[in-house]
Amino acid sequence: MIVTQLNLADFRNYAAADVAVHPGANLFVGKNGQGKTNLVEALGYLSTLGSHRVSSDQALIRAGQDSAVIRAKLHHDGRDLLAEVQINRSGANRAQVNRGQIRPRDLPRYFTSVLFAPEDLGILRGDPSARRRFLDQLLILRTPRLAGVLADYDRVLKQRNTLLKSSRGSGLRENQLTTLEIWDDKLIALGSEIISERLRLVAELRLPIREAYAAVVGDDHGPAIIPVLSIAGNDAEDESSVDSGAVPTENTSRERIAEVFREALGAKRRLELDRGLTLIGPHRDDVRFDLNALPVKGYASHGESWSFALALKLASAEILRRDSPLGDPVLILDDVFAELDQRRRARLAVAISRYEQVLITAAVLDDIPEELTAHVVHIRAGAVLDPEAVGDAFA
Repeated sequence: MIVTQLNLADFRNYAAADVAVHPGANLFVGKNGQGKTNLVEALGYLSTLGSHRVSSDQALIRAGQDSAVIRAKLHHDGRDLLAEVQINRSGANRAQVNRGQIRPRDLPRYFTSVLFAPEDLGILRGDPSARRRFLDQLLILRTPRLAGVLADYDRVLKQRNTLLKSSRGSGLRENQLTTLEIWDDKLIALGSEIISERLRLVAELRLPIREAYAAVVGDDHGPAIIPVLSIAGNDAEDESSVDSGAVPTENTSRERIAEVFREALGAKRRLELDRGLTLIGPHRDDVRFDLNALPVKGYASHGESWSFALALKLASAEILRRDSPLGDPVLILDDVFAELDQRRRARLAVAISRYEQVLITAAVLDDIPEELTAHVVHIRAGAVLDPEAVGDAFA
């Protein structure tokens, strides 16, 4: 899968932009604040329906406008495809493929990208929600139908919390108890599937993370990823939680996960009623990242954390290229090389050379290894300066 043309309308600081994109490495160069990251952010949004920089879509729409449009011409296996999304300031977003309307959440079925940016240090150093979001976005890229499972789980969780809050302090009446048991069943069914899929993903990431870390760093520091599950007593949102010892693994059946889930809910029933909050489930889970048998968070240096986060995204891309019917994901590296020494820049250039298409942003051209500079686009104040960039591909 490669992008051959990117078109933006009223996205971030671009009133309009048309950019021709080539197979292999593509480099967007510009001083900070000129808009180079906005270009790759748009492609990241097209495959994940989210920004790596902000949580709200509103910031993506140019000031004073009602909507923004991202449109990309894609090529895979001899076929061209036009994918687009309209981000609206009010009302639901809209999406099209080959001019036919689709649900926005179905866009990842048609385009896959993996983006690494400085903000991804938050996956390692931030709160558990950042790590859950990383896993879930990767799950959706691999299996788009899981977007619906995650959305249904969030809906059930909100309904269950509403019931718990209404009963807080006074206990459950008989009719409320019956209703809570119904929500329990739904929470367990959806939550067990999410936990099972996350465990399988964590297991599959382990080897690619080690290989990617060694490829960039040149040493094996024993990078590891370890699940932290609330159904096993490890509540990522509660430091006082106690490990029950019964930790499901990727080989644990979904039926067994559901049994452990139900038992954990029962054990927390009184506390949930007191707090008016659901305390068990994938929304309270986490993963721990280790280097040399120590947690990255709190122990690793900035350089080690940067290399681990980069390895995490390269491992994600490796899993997707292995499993996706769309071929290689488009690999996006936003302002990455400036943080690496010359040796690691060269090693990273080798590591990414296997991908069909790589998009790179940089403030300084000299930061980029020469073999990655065949196609350079210069950006200044929301304008694409390269004469190749403007085309009639969307006519």
